[in-house]
Amino acid sequence: MSLWIINGSVWDTAASGLVKQHIRIEDGKIAELASGETVPDTGSAEVIDAKGKLVSAGFIDMHVHLRDPGFEYKEDIATGTRSAAKGGFTTIACMPNTRPVTDTPETINYILDKNAKEGVVRVLPYAAISKNQLGRELTDFAALKAAGTIGFTDDGVGVQSAQMMKDAMALAKSLDMPVIAHCEDNTLVEGLFVSEGKFSRENGLKGIPNESEAIHVGRDILLAEATGVHYHVCHVSTEQSVRLIRLGKQIGVNVTAEVCPHHLVLSDEDIPGFDANWKMNPPLRTPRDVAAVIEALEDGTIDMIVTDHAPHSAEEKARGMQLAPFGIVGFETAFPLLYTQFVKTGKWTLGFLLDRMTADPARVFKLETGRLAAGAPADLTIVDLDSERAVDPATFASRSNNTPFGGWKLQGWPVATIVNGAVVWSEQA
Repeated sequence: MSLWIINGSVWDTAASGLVKQHIRIEDGKIAELASGETVPDTGSAEVIDAKGKLVSAGFIDMHVHLRDPGFEYKEDIATGTRSAAKGGFTTIACMPNTRPVTDTPETINYILDKNAKEGVVRVLPYAAISKNQLGRELTDFAALKAAGTIGFTDDGVGVQSAQMMKDAMALAKSLDMPVIAHCEDNTLVEGLFVSEGKFSRENGLKGIPNESEAIHVGRDILLAEATGVHYHVCHVSTEQSVRLIRLGKQIGVNVTAEVCPHHLVLSDEDIPGFDANWKMNPPLRTPRDVAAVIEALEDGTIDMIVTDHAPHSAEEKARGMQLAPFGIVGFETAFPLLYTQFVKTGKWTLGFLLDRMTADPARVFKLETGRLAAGAPADLTIVDLDSERAVDPATFASRSNNTPFGGWKLQGWPVATIVNGAVVWSEQA
């Protein structure tokens, strides 16, 4: 199959700006990148005219929840991958806190097979560190790697035992696989649902302290130093965690990290009340923490942006902040939210944002995607940077619409997503 994307604008790092480029796709690969004002002869190929629009390598999200198997009323592979595509994501990595837990080769196979039949983007499954994510017994890492997992995590819960985490890291290192950690000390968070800060004080609530995250980050960096494993920290949200990760990198530990859009944009002081669409884990932290994670992303301490897309039903979120589950959806607002908040305001270049959503996750997790280059997989996202509209959760492709960003006016919306050379979502469809 031949496809030309003509008249698009791509980010040129050397020029620190957008330049016009035409892209030819053949058999799922980028075959040619032609610069200049002259439109090439496209012959009988399919043509997409991207005039006035950004063409980027497809966005990569290394932390998502597809809820499949077991919680399909919240999301499934079909709806989740379509939501991802609508947000411009072409590769996503799904967490194992499903039912059954993704802790056997059979469940890995289920996810991969179902995505091949019903999904529209690339899905990379994580496997659990411990059986049933109970923190008591390690899963069969070798068998899970052979089945197709890309790493091991008990995301959703922290591994409470230091010995189990060290054993997991040593085993993962022997298989040249990463360990991805949800950092949370249960003794400091049980029964709590908002961060320790202005909102908790004003409402007479005991809050989740920053140390609940940072204690595990510090512990695990020491264990990663001892074992030599690639250790990746999930959804960093605190200033203390940032300091520890920065130190770990400085002394040569193979530690990488991620941050979510909501932790870059919102603090606990923005929470309007007890609306559970503002309840996520980690919780929204203080403005000081927000400033710290922004600085960490800017200086490379934090390597990438992820969404932690966490769909829940309207009925679950209607239980109120104390009883509702943690989590918000993120695919369809991620790029316009960050483009509006950081690029349009001049705080970041467009290239900086794109790298944190494409090249950097690809580098950290050794993926072939995430680049615009001849021979690379033809995974691309087309964005109308001038398009401005309000977030309308009713229009989400996700099965759920739990977001704190409803009604926000944002700019820079994806209009088409291409995976392996095929258009899998288009605003015009």
